[in-house]
Amino acid sequence: MNKDDIDAQLSSIFEKLAAIEHDRWSHWQRYMHSKCSMQADGSLLIPPNLVAQWERLIALPYDHLDEDEKNSDREQVQRYLPVIRDTLERRSPIVP
Repeated sequence: MNKDDIDAQLSSIFEKLAAIEHDRWSHWQRYMHSKCSMQADGSLLIPPNLVAQWERLIALPYDHLDEDEKNSDREQVQRYLPVIRDTLERRSPIVP
């Protein structure tokens, strides 16, 4: 498979992957908002324990996460795999 073929395959799934990414982001925002306190001015106050937890995670590379934290990221990647698998199965000859 050459570079043009790969680029064409990636282009064909770009919008599907973008839709998955939006769903993932929306899910995260709903979760985050549910953990915050709504202020009178409409802003959200994040509890200090969550700020500390998220700041710690932000600072760590993936390979320094514990298994539960890695599993959370792996769970998100699982959303993308059906689109990628479908594309590879449709576009690539299957070699036994």
